[in-house]
Amino acid sequence: MERADRGLAFMLQYENIAWYENGEVHILDRRVYPVRIEYVCCKTYEEVTQAISDMVTQSGGPFTAAAMGMALAAYQCKGWTQARQITFLTQAALVIAHARPTTVERMKLVVDGCLAVAKEALEQGKSDVSRDIFLYTIAYNNRRYLRMKKVAHYLVDMFPKKGKIMTQCFGETIVGFMLLEAKARKYELQVFSPETRPYFQGARLTASVVHDSGFEATVITDNMVAYVMQHEKMDVFTSAADAICMDGHVVNKIGTYQIAILAKQFGVPYFVTGIPDLAHQSVESVHIEIRDPDYVLQAMGVRTAMEGVKGYYPAFDITPPTLVSGVVTDIGIFSPYDLNRYELAGNLSEFA
Repeated sequence: MERADRGLAFMLQYENIAWYENGEVHILDRRVYPVRIEYVCCKTYEEVTQAISDMVTQSGGPFTAAAMGMALAAYQCKGWTQARQITFLTQAALVIAHARPTTVERMKLVVDGCLAVAKEALEQGKSDVSRDIFLYTIAYNNRRYLRMKKVAHYLVDMFPKKGKIMTQCFGETIVGFMLLEAKARKYELQVFSPETRPYFQGARLTASVVHDSGFEATVITDNMVAYVMQHEKMDVFTSAADAICMDGHVVNKIGTYQIAILAKQFGVPYFVTGIPDLAHQSVESVHIEIRDPDYVLQAMGVRTAMEGVKGYYPAFDITPPTLVSGVVTDIGIFSPYDLNRYELAGNLSEFA
C-alpha cells in the first residue's frame, strides 16, 4: 500500500508512532524521545488505553495508537462468535475513546471507524479481523496525512521566504508537512519552540522534527516568549489544536492562550491549523483535562519543588477567536468567525 509518511522525520513515520503486529502494539515513548528511542509494548487494548492516558504518545499520536489498539482488541477476541466479538470490540472502542477526556469526540470518530470495518469483516465470515482494522488504520492515516499536506500548503503561504516562526507544543503531522512544503519552495526558516512544560514536547519533539528536516531549530523556555517576540521579530505564530470549535475557540496545549495574547501585543499573526470540529459547535462542550499535579513539581523526573508544595496542571487552555488571525484548513484559510462555511461546504472532521 502506498504510504503518505514517506520523506517525513523519523517520529512521523507510522511504525514510529504506534504499530500493530503479531498480537502486540508498539508505541514510541515520546516521554523520553529523543534522548532515548524506546517503545512501549502493549499486549491488550487496555494497555494501549493506559499508554495513551499516561502520555506515552502525544499530539496526533494517540489517534494512531487508538486505531492500532482496536486491531489488538480484535486479536484478543479472534475466534469468538460474531456476537461476542462485536460486544467485545464495542466495549474496547468505548474504553479507548475515553483515554483522555478533552479529545473524546475525535477519538470516537477513530474507533467507530475501526468498529465499522470489524463488523463488515465479521459479517463476511472472518474469524480474525485484526488485519482488516490494521489496514484500515494505514488507509486512515494516509487520508489524514494527505489532508494535512494540503493544510501545510496554505500555512506556508503565510510565511515569508526568510522567516522566523514560533510554534507551541508539537503539531505532529502539520509540522512535518509544513517543513517539507517550505523546503520544496526553498524557504529559509528559523523555528523557535517554547519547551512546553511539563512534558517538554516543544523541546524534545518539535525541535527534533525541525532539525531532522534540515531547518534551524531554537528552543526557548516557556517564560521567554515575550522577549523573543519583541527582540527576535517573529513573523508568524502557529499551532495545531486539540479542538477547533465551530464558534472559533481554539483548544490546545496549555500555554497557547498566553502566546496568542503576546502575539497580538507584538503584531504577530496567529494561524491555527487543523479541521474544525463539528462535534464542538461551541466551546461549552469542551472538557479541559486536569492531570496529575506532581508533574508540575518536577522536570523530566527530577523534583524541583519542596515536599509539601502543591502543583496544578490543566493540560489545555482555550484561545478565543479574537486572538486568532486565521484557521488554516485543507481547503483554505477561514476567519474563526466563519467556520460554518467549512461545514456547509460538506467537509468532514480530520479524523472521520
